[in-house]
Amino acid sequence: MMRTRPLKVALLGCGVVGSEVARIMTTHADDLTARIGAPVELAGVAVRRPSKVREGIDPELITTDATALVKRGDIDVIVEVIGGIEPARTLITTAFEHGASVVSANKALIAQDGAALHQAAVEHGRDLYYEAAVAGAIPLIRPLRESLAGDKVNRVLGIVNGTTNFILDAMDTTGAGYQEALDEATALGYAEADPTADVEGFDAAAKAAILAGIAFHTRVRLDDVYREGMTEVTAADFASAKRMGCTIKLLAICERAADGGSVTARVHPAMIPLSHPLASVRGAYNAVFVEAEAAGQLMFYGPGAGGSPTASAVLGDLVAVCRNKLAETTGPGDSAYTQLPVGAMGEVVTRYHISLDVADKPGVLAQVATVFAEHGVSIDTVRQTGKDGEASLVVVTHRAPDAALTGTVDALRRLDTVRGVASIMRVEGE
Repeated sequence: MMRTRPLKVALLGCGVVGSEVARIMTTHADDLTARIGAPVELAGVAVRRPSKVREGIDPELITTDATALVKRGDIDVIVEVIGGIEPARTLITTAFEHGASVVSANKALIAQDGAALHQAAVEHGRDLYYEAAVAGAIPLIRPLRESLAGDKVNRVLGIVNGTTNFILDAMDTTGAGYQEALDEATALGYAEADPTADVEGFDAAAKAAILAGIAFHTRVRLDDVYREGMTEVTAADFASAKRMGCTIKLLAICERAADGGSVTARVHPAMIPLSHPLASVRGAYNAVFVEAEAAGQLMFYGPGAGGSPTASAVLGDLVAVCRNKLAETTGPGDSAYTQLPVGAMGEVVTRYHISLDVADKPGVLAQVATVFAEHGVSIDTVRQTGKDGEASLVVVTHRAPDAALTGTVDALRRLDTVRGVASIMRVEGE
């Protein structure tokens, strides 16, 4: 039987995403009512600039007092799309205390304080959903949390930042340098005026922390994620990648150790074979590759950012939370029963592509090979070119602990015959 009294929803933030959430709630009101089993009503919108015209939103709903809004007591669901740590964290916990469940798109907050927020939700019998915090419109958190609940996930490998993928794709397809590709991304609106969070991997690292925690049922915080940006990637790196039949992507990689005793989470640029599904992800799109024991390999692909795609994920969570509210229950919460330790980057087993500038004289290759052998790193291939006393030496290794590879590079830098390390990049996806 359809309930006639509406469920009241309040928005915290009404920017690109928030305004789209409000629009969809209005234009799809009848569909949402049918899917939920009760009408939903936008009961308040907290903003910082009340004078701004917001088409389709009743000005009477606008307030600058977000705290008063979440304390009203008659709000069923709070949608938080303001981002950042504070005041979002305090507003969410206050919402729980005053009877509201929460739908959030706040990746930074969930990555840093997800465990505490989940605990607060449990204490007050509320829901905390955040599908929109990772990969925009792509259904990813719910499949990991629910569809694969009976399986064992061993690896999550993905492109989770559209800005960086656009830049790297432009460098790959046009031969542009990093700055030229970044300028194009900025002009087209894919990159912020300050792109640091994207190009230095902070955004992807927050998403990796969330994905690792859900996939491996353990506590993974943002500080646990190894992070390396992509600003040093050059056209020469892409040329080397093409010679190997690879391309370069900024990847978020979450893995369970081979012995199952720990997990790791990392973000860094890497070469991946053109045969891998992630290699064909173009432009500002996102894609995540999941490897599970029973399900095998799964691929999730789609737009990872933007007002409409992110709002789609928010509305999906809103429908689920409202259904739970009507059923007087809550959905899946935090699952960290495994309590696995998070390993350091040095424990990760990977391959390296190392480009060295060396003296072009006899014995150099032997010296370099000796350094690799002394650190227990096996060489897969070597390519050497040079003239006029200078040479370039490109070494691709077999898989080895990252700490051994790092030690190898440090030792190479101390060789008199090595003029410099032109580039170092990991090789993934094989």
